[in-house]
Amino acid sequence: MIPVMIADDHAVVRDGLRHILGRSGGFDVVGEAVNGTEVLQMARDCKPRVILLDLSMPGRSGLELIKQLRLEQPALRILVLTMHAEEQYVVRAFRAGAAGYLTKESAATELVSAIGKVAAGGTYVSPAMAEVLANSLQDEHRDEPHLRLSDREMEVYRRLVLGEPLTEIAAGLCVSAKTVSTYKMRLMDKLQLPSEAALVRYAIRHRLFDEGEI
Repeated sequence: MIPVMIADDHAVVRDGLRHILGRSGGFDVVGEAVNGTEVLQMARDCKPRVILLDLSMPGRSGLELIKQLRLEQPALRILVLTMHAEEQYVVRAFRAGAAGYLTKESAATELVSAIGKVAAGGTYVSPAMAEVLANSLQDEHRDEPHLRLSDREMEVYRRLVLGEPLTEIAAGLCVSAKTVSTYKMRLMDKLQLPSEAALVRYAIRHRLFDEGEI
């Protein structure tokens, strides 16, 4: 049995994943975390072989969690399971230390094989994500300003585009509003954009975030 931990803040998603794993056999769900704060401690306590990790949960960002989990448990295999199909998320997740990347819409058909592959030490990318990565390598415009944003700046950017106020972003990331304001100024400076409206237009033009979020 492969010990698997699920990290997602939506109960319906967790139930669905548990059902898929239970039906297939060979997997033991040893823990379920509902926010970023719980993930690290639960991973220490449950000792899973594979973590199914959503990138967008309350608390610490998914990319930061990947880095910290890999630092604490180098043998741990992290399979990102998210709604984000954009190239920038795929690239950043693998750079952070993820072993696989799967969109939630593909989970029903690909989850079992994806977990099996990463648990065995391999890397898994769904065919759709592989195409995204291949296209990104052929992109002639690789010096786009948003590529210079840090993972935390990109997370703040995403939340700003969603319309979250600074205080809500601060609570979600477990930092002060002043810190969020600093991140906001940094990312606006890097992108050379004068306002939040310009940030939204830039995000739409470059398709940085899922269309359903904007």
